[in-house]
Amino acid sequence: MSETKKLQDRVAIVTGAGGGFGEGIAKLFAELGAKVVVADWRFDAAEKVAAEIEAAGGKAIPVHADVTKNESVAAMVAATVKQYGRVDILINNAGTTHKNQPMLDVDEATFDRVYATNVKSIYLGAIHTVPLFKQQRSGVIINIASTAGLRPRPGLSWYSGTKGAAITLTKGMAIELAPEGIRVCAINPVMGATGLIQDFLPGEDSEATRAKIIATIPMGRMSTPLDIAKATAFLASDDAEFITGVALEVDGGRCI
Repeated sequence: MSETKKLQDRVAIVTGAGGGFGEGIAKLFAELGAKVVVADWRFDAAEKVAAEIEAAGGKAIPVHADVTKNESVAAMVAATVKQYGRVDILINNAGTTHKNQPMLDVDEATFDRVYATNVKSIYLGAIHTVPLFKQQRSGVIINIASTAGLRPRPGLSWYSGTKGAAITLTKGMAIELAPEGIRVCAINPVMGATGLIQDFLPGEDSEATRAKIIATIPMGRMSTPLDIAKATAFLASDDAEFITGVALEVDGGRCI
C-alpha cells in the first residue's frame, strides 16, 4: 500500500471533528483513504467539514454527537455501521476546558461538564466500539489527551486532571484489550490556536500572552491541527501495528 493511502478503506469516527484538531484529523484521514465519520455536537460544523472532504474527493458523513450522553454515542456508532458496515478506528478528540483561573473559582457545573466531555466520553466510546472491535479481532482507539496531563499549567488544574485521566485510561485500556487485537494510544498536544485557546491562556488572548506560552515550547511555536493529525494517522495505521499504550507527545519539546 502506498504511503499516501495508508488508511485505505478504514472506517474512522472522529469526535469533535467540526473544527480544530478534529477537523485536521478528519481531513488528513480522508486524504489517506479512510471513510470518515465527522462527529460533532454542532451538526452544522460537522456538515461543513464532511462536505469539504467530499468536495476534495474523500468519503465522509456528518453525524450529530454529544459525547457526554450514552444514547448519543450509541447513535453515532450505529450511524457509522449503517453507512459503512463496520468501525475500525475511534478518535476520542472532542474536548473542552474551563477558563484559566484559580482552581477554587471553577464552579461545580463547569467541573462536571469538563469531566463528562473529556473523560466520560472515553468510557462511552469504549462501551459502543469495543464489542465491535472484539468481533473483528482488530480496532484502534486514540485518545487526544494533552501535555497538561503531564506538565500542568497554573489555572488549569481540573482540566489537567481530565487529561491525566485520559493518559492513564489509555494505558489501562491498552493492556486489557491487547489480547483481543485492539490497540489504544494517546496523543499529547501542546497548546494550539484552536477554538479553546482563549480559555487556555492566562488572561486575554494577545500576542504578548501567546508569546509567554511559546517561550515554554523549545521549538518556538504552538501546535497545529496538521501536527496532531499526522501523529494520529501514524498511530492509527499499520505502521504502528506493534505500538499500544503510548501517549505520544506532539509538543515541540514542551515536556522534556
